Amino acid sequence: MALLRSLACFLFLLCSSFTFEAVNGRMYGGGDVVEEEEDDSRTVADGARGGAGGWPGYLYTRAVGRCTPQFWSSGAEQWPNIIPQEAAVSKVFGSRSIDRYGPRLTVLEATTRTDDNGSSSAFAKLVKQGSAALLNAYARKGFPLDSWEVKALLLEALVSEDAAAAQADRFEQANESCI
Repeated sequence: MALLRSLACFLFLLCSSFTFEAVNGRMYGGGDVVEEEEDDSRTVADGARGGAGGWPGYLYTRAVGRCTPQFWSSGAEQWPNIIPQEAAVSKVFGSRSIDRYGPRLTVLEATTRTDDNGSSSAFAKLVKQGSAALLNAYARKGFPLDSWEVKALLLEALVSEDAAAAQADRFEQANESCI
């Protein structure tokens, strides 16, 4: 009985180690290379890791919202070293922001705000989207704004609620279109 069980385990391990991996239209397995017809109707992408050596059967999808305030507040990616999560908004954006946001609001708290919906929340939306835009300016190559531009635009928008709403919408559009 023990011999039969050992033989079964050996066969299982042998069969499970014989895997196929889709790479550049070829099937590799057990050392033999088998050419496969090119089929444009395949629904399998290059793999979960996004490269040609990915796992077959898993669809590769781009992470949605990699630049949004919700993404930055989730902790899914490390923040740029230049802006710690516990940094005060007034220290990051300048002393003019103290009048509107106070000295204790942190950048992490700004990205997690939920009071940015409604007509009287233009300044809340501005600091939320502006904080995400600043993080994106430091962390994402190809982001349309530089860090100094984000800081200057946020401070300029503090003059009125209309200016804050308009700039918050521009920051939101830049954050949503970021790759």
